[in-house]
Amino acid sequence: MTPEHAETIALRALGWIAAEDGLLEVFMGATGLGLDDLRGAGDAPETLASVLDFLVMDDRWVIGFCDAAQLSYETPMQARAALPGGQLPHWT
Repeated sequence: MTPEHAETIALRALGWIAAEDGLLEVFMGATGLGLDDLRGAGDAPETLASVLDFLVMDDRWVIGFCDAAQLSYETPMQARAALPGGQLPHWT
């Protein structure tokens, strides 16, 4: 997955989070981001990575987003891996 495609998926996820009743407030509380932050840096790769980090914390959110977006349930994690900080650590 390309970083550009991952950013598109994260933007779609942010839209889904915003549309879910009360979930945007939970997201902002968990990440420390405010509405001004989202307006100013909502398309920054690091912000988009935090959207996906939040989304994958709950299987119900992943299922809800993926069903709504017609994506496979693995897509959010694949997108997260393509954004900054998403690489798996190498222990060797």
